[in-house]
Amino acid sequence: MTALPLAFSPEVRAALDAGRPVVALESTIITHGMPFPQNLETARRVEAEVRSAGATPATIAVMGGRIHIGLTGAELEALARATGVMKLSRADLAFCLASGGIGATTVAATMICAHLAGIAVFATGGIGGVHRGAEESFDISADLTELGLTPVTVVAAGAKAILDLNKTLEVLETNGVPVIAFGQDDFPAFWSRSSGLRAPLRAETAAEIARAHLLRARLGLAGGQLVANPIPPEAEIPREAIVPVIETALAEAAAQGIAAKAVTPFLLSRIFELTEGRSLAANIALVLNNARLGAAIAREIAAER
Repeated sequence: MTALPLAFSPEVRAALDAGRPVVALESTIITHGMPFPQNLETARRVEAEVRSAGATPATIAVMGGRIHIGLTGAELEALARATGVMKLSRADLAFCLASGGIGATTVAATMICAHLAGIAVFATGGIGGVHRGAEESFDISADLTELGLTPVTVVAAGAKAILDLNKTLEVLETNGVPVIAFGQDDFPAFWSRSSGLRAPLRAETAAEIARAHLLRARLGLAGGQLVANPIPPEAEIPREAIVPVIETALAEAAAQGIAAKAVTPFLLSRIFELTEGRSLAANIALVLNNARLGAAIAREIAAER
């Protein structure tokens, strides 16, 4: 552990040393998800939600050649104000560290860093997946590969609804990733509780998910678990309302030739505009909901250990 470029916040270091539950949080939602100061306010709310649910939050980011596992209040604000922040996945994590740049971690990079730090559970908004038209563009998120490699349980409101969800589920199955819907049979679609697709697995309690996580390790199975936690009913945008908006945004992205890492930020920005801010309010609600469930799972894992 000492050879790794990890910098633990005092709060996270104390929790890990004592065997208390810790929940990893990504940082791209701060740097690429919303403007300042709303990004900072949301990050603080998510961390507070994890604490109130009985776990310690560990927001992860790269700064000054170190992977920061947990950010102090000053570091969190500095990241929220920063410009030119790299959006890190498996491919560019080491390069950012070597160059001394500032980087925000995506789902894939957060999983890698959480595992290096000994953190079993990670709560986020939605994972990346197979983009529409991937049969021509080959645009498939590294998140799906990472879920098949790195033993972290990821709590998300499904995959982002801008994606091809059917193909995303197929790739997850190919990669041997358990996809567990929490409290329902349908696979959720980020802003909507249902995608119209059935999830492969269903769990009713955090304890079930924790036991499965620990059993995968005992069995020597590679990779993590995806816990698909539906957005709270009062916060959702129904599928029939959001689908036409998504189609409009996708058509605009194609017309403007937007591709690769620029696609998701463009689409989320346009959907925010087209829904008059409703999509962002839903996004915040689902992240808070995932933080609560992530904390519950982390508590159960810590109790079993």
